Amino acid sequence: MGSYKDLIVFKKAYSLAMDILKKTKFFPPEEKYSLTDQIRRSSRSVCVNIGEAYRRRKYEAYFVSKLTDSNAENTETEIWIQFSKDCKYLDESDYKDFSHRCEEVGRMLGSMIDHPKKFCK
Repeated sequence: MGSYKDLIVFKKAYSLAMDILKKTKFFPPEEKYSLTDQIRRSSRSVCVNIGEAYRRRKYEAYFVSKLTDSNAENTETEIWIQFSKDCKYLDESDYKDFSHRCEEVGRMLGSMIDHPKKFCK
């Protein structure tokens, strides 16, 4: 069945997390231990939970549980993106791009959650 790294959702989530990392390097220093740290952690956690879910796909309930965690982290990322825009750390273009990409990852995770048998052994 390949690797979690082959999953399109993983690739999209990983790319988003890396782009968030690049943008947050320019956030104000006073946000280092709050907004910057939080958005980086949640965006990375989406990927980590996908990987963990995939490694445990022998157990459908566990697989779905970890994907649900991933989806929750994705929602957290979306909210931090909103804060970043409203605090004027992200411009409208970056905000729309990141938000759209979060929504896409969320739809893909939702589909996996709804249809785990396609992925489970």
